[in-house]
Amino acid sequence: MTKMIIGGAQIGGIQKDETREEVIARMIALMDEAHAKGVKFLVYPEMTLTTFFPRFYVEDRAEFDHWFETQMPNPAVQPLFDKAKACGMGFTFGYCELTPEGEHFNTSIIVSPEGEIVLKYRKTHLPGHAEFEPERTHQHLEKRYFLPGDTGFGVVKNQDVIMGMAICNDRRWPESWRVLGLQGVQLVTIGYNTPSQNNLSSEEGIERRMYHHELSVCAGAYQNSTYAVAVAKCSMEDGNHMFAGSIIVDPDGFVVAKATGEGDELITHEADFAKCDFGKSTVFNFAAHRRIEHYGLIASQTGVKVPE
Repeated sequence: MTKMIIGGAQIGGIQKDETREEVIARMIALMDEAHAKGVKFLVYPEMTLTTFFPRFYVEDRAEFDHWFETQMPNPAVQPLFDKAKACGMGFTFGYCELTPEGEHFNTSIIVSPEGEIVLKYRKTHLPGHAEFEPERTHQHLEKRYFLPGDTGFGVVKNQDVIMGMAICNDRRWPESWRVLGLQGVQLVTIGYNTPSQNNLSSEEGIERRMYHHELSVCAGAYQNSTYAVAVAKCSMEDGNHMFAGSIIVDPDGFVVAKATGEGDELITHEADFAKCDFGKSTVFNFAAHRRIEHYGLIASQTGVKVPE
């Protein structure tokens, strides 16, 4: 069975005036460090190439199209692909995608060690709101600048490991994990840019948000017997703070690596993917134990309907 050193490349805040080239240089520095430590698959955050611009409101959303990539790879990003290929390393990262049809998505990709994009995922569960809301301490306008993803939760066998992706808020939804789990996923990668303060609740600060982050990832990994790597873009960014807490979680739901700071930082773990088999064949043997005849509401209803 496959053993592989996997890594998470946490990125400190990216300011509005930083160029793609400057960000890629930071990413390559982390990749060099990862290569020196034997990492064969490296995970970068959500929206790795830019600042988290959905915290800002503009009337004409097209003013923010310069934050989006119209092709991948492109000349600014190609050096990262070249470096990874030279290192024989697979990787994943998130970026903002503008399609030829003019559609905007919060996207992540898995790239093979040969430099080929083998899977694309577009964020499904967009948080926040679409219009400026003055009662909030800060804006979170993902629903204004992105469409809900249209890819579903796919997987790919890359480097002899079944891999799938989620992005940020997706990690809080058990449906995300279960769809991946039903495809035998062994490694779930999650990039996130999570504000340290809930913008509608002064009681929900960094300590509670970090707890919910780890709870979601650990539960999802355990309940689907999969490794998970959840990686932050974090710290102060354009005057706003996002929490760090990048983690690697094993198939038993235990944190086996965790970032210690809020800047650019590499975390690593030697994953033994044979460990996924025990949970998948016992407690979470889906074929033996799932009772889909009772799960209809999950796929047929969105909001809550209280009995009369």
